[in-house]
Formats: sequence, structure tokens, C-alpha cells
Amino acid sequence: MKQKLLEGFEKEFGYSQGVRCFFAPGRVNLIGEHTDYNGGHVFPCALTIGTYAAVKKRDDNLLRFVSLNFENSRVDSSLDDLTPSEAAGWTNYPKGVVWAFEGRGMKLDHGFDMAVIGNIPAGSGLSSSASLEVLTGYMLKSLYGFDVTNTDLAIIGQYSENNYNGMNCGIMDQFASAMGKEDNAIFLNTADLSFEYAPIKLDGIKLVVTNTNKKHKLTDSQYNARRSSCEAALAELQTVCDIKGLGDLTPEEFEKVKDAIKDDDRRRKAKHAVYENARTLEAVEALKAGELDRFGKLMNASHVSLRDDYDVTGIELDTLAEEAWKIDGVIGSRMTGGGFGGCTVSLVRDEAIDEFKEKVGAAYKEKIGYDCTFYIISVGAGPREV
Repeated sequence: MKQKLLEGFEKEFGYSQGVRCFFAPGRVNLIGEHTDYNGGHVFPCALTIGTYAAVKKRDDNLLRFVSLNFENSRVDSSLDDLTPSEAAGWTNYPKGVVWAFEGRGMKLDHGFDMAVIGNIPAGSGLSSSASLEVLTGYMLKSLYGFDVTNTDLAIIGQYSENNYNGMNCGIMDQFASAMGKEDNAIFLNTADLSFEYAPIKLDGIKLVVTNTNKKHKLTDSQYNARRSSCEAALAELQTVCDIKGLGDLTPEEFEKVKDAIKDDDRRRKAKHAVYENARTLEAVEALKAGELDRFGKLMNASHVSLRDDYDVTGIELDTLAEEAWKIDGVIGSRMTGGGFGGCTVSLVRDEAIDEFKEKVGAAYKEKIGYDCTFYIISVGAGPREV
């Protein structure tokens, strides 16, 4: 990948001397969906796939970008013009991070040339945008000597996506990419960013990501509407109880005060956030105790809640999960990411992998009309120079 990246950089920009290369991973969330902007817990892990960049500082203020994943992706800009625009296309993500750095007083003295290439399937819900944001932040830290931690990179990446790109995501995606640790998931409390690593010990079991191949773009979806519903529900609950986020409530506490939420749809959205947070807490306990069957049942329950209460799955994701549940050897399966397309994540015993691919793939194509794609994934580390 590095060689292809360097060759692409030289072809586009006409030189290769002094170029440095960086990587930041994508992520998959094992459980804890749509809880990160509700002050709850999440349980993601970084992947070994992600986004790579070749970069060199310039002597002027120009910013020149190219993606080797797409034709005609070259976009030239300048430090003097960091306003988001449709013309900037995909470069709004790295430009947003530069903008966020400068907003924190970390101004770039010169521009840069940047070529990127990624092996995260586009539109898969495995956080290609967060990967690119963390990658850009880590590159800026390294090239310009900015004093920021990897946690800072996650916060800056989220801030830029919220305020530059108009996507009201939580912190999970950027945090998982920035703080990833090989063979470990991250048990993160999004209310205060306290976290611990939890080893993923899957003897005889594989993590399988299945891509619906339905492209989605969260800013064009109902993601922001879901967040608004939760914020409105929280405001209603705060009239009867002292909480800062929906993640502060246990399911039992929620049931006592839920009638403060006057709209049934908002009540269901809030219920998911509360119950999903509780499932995540229990799932981490189960994993630590080696109780993978209990972990799998919680994954399944998570998908049902995302389908019935949060309304973010759709026929593609539901088909993948429901067909997976029929197969002996599938411990658990659920949608992962924002929803409205993207992927499921499944825990599958080694001896059931072939049956899983064959039966789920055939049922999906028959019902949806096109193929899904399977990836056996490994848990990787965070951003680094390569």
C-alpha cells in the first residue's frame, strides 16, 4: 500500500523526495450504537484497514489534495481559504481538521501536498471519514510539531465534523481510530471520555463484517434527526429528574419517568439510548467473564432495538442480521455504525464461516437483488507513521 501511495503521490505532484507516510484505522463498534451523543458507553475497536496518506510540507500556503481511490479527485486550495464548499468535495474532511487546529491557535506556517488512499469500503459505515480526520490530525501533529495527544485528535476530529461538515456525530468513531490498540476493544464512557481497554480473545471465533453494499452518507440521512429527537427527549426528562444525558438513567429509572416524554416516537428513541447503554455495560462484563454466548445475545438484542425503537436499520441490514441468527455457530450479529445501510458485525465460529457466507449471501441476494460482501477482520492499533 505504501509503495502504491508513494507512486501515486509522485505521479500527481511530480516529486517524491522528503515525503512522509501516515496511517489511521477505521473502526467497528461491537455494541453501544447511538449512545455516544447521549452520554452513554460504547465498545468499538480499531481495524487493521484504514486510510493512508503521503504528505510533504510546501514553501507557500497552497493545499493540494488527491485521492488515489477515485478518478479526477484532485482539489487545490489554500490556507487562505478554509471555508467549506461543495467544490471541495471529500477534501472538506482534511480541510476541516486544519480549520479546527487553527481555531485552537495551531496555525500552519506553510501548506502541504497530500495524497491519500484507503482500503475501507466506501459508504460501509466503518468510519472512513473519522479515519481521514484522525489521519490528518496525526499528520499535522507530526509535520508541524503541534503539542496534542491522541485524545485531542479525536476531539478535534469530532469538532471539525460537527462544525465544519455539518454532521452531528458523537465522539466514538474518532476516539476508536485515535486510541485503537491491537487485539483490544475500547470501553469508553462518552460522558467524560474515561476508558479502558478490554482484550478481545476469540479462540476459534472470527469477527465478520458484512457490507450491505448500500451506499449511505450520514449527513444526507436521518442521523441528525435522531440526535435532535434524543435532545428533545432529554430536555423533557430533565423537568422531572436531574440528569445530564440519557446515559445517566438505568432502564428501571427510565421506566419510572418516561411519561415525561410526550411524543411516542421520541420516547422510543430515548428508550433505545437508555437500554442500549445498559446492554453495553452488561456486554463488557460478559466479555471479561468469557461468556461469549451472553455477549452474542446482547448483540442480537441491540439490533432488535435499533430496528424497532430507533428505526435506523432498514431491509438490507435486517436481512443480514436475521439470516445470520438462523445459523448454528453464529454467536451474535447486529448492525454497526450509524445505520441506513453500511454493515453488520457478527461473531462466527470458525466451522460455521463457510455456511454463514453461503446462506446469508444467497438469502440477501434473493431478497435485495444484489450481493453483499464479507470481510473477516482483525483488531488493529491507532494512527502512526509508516
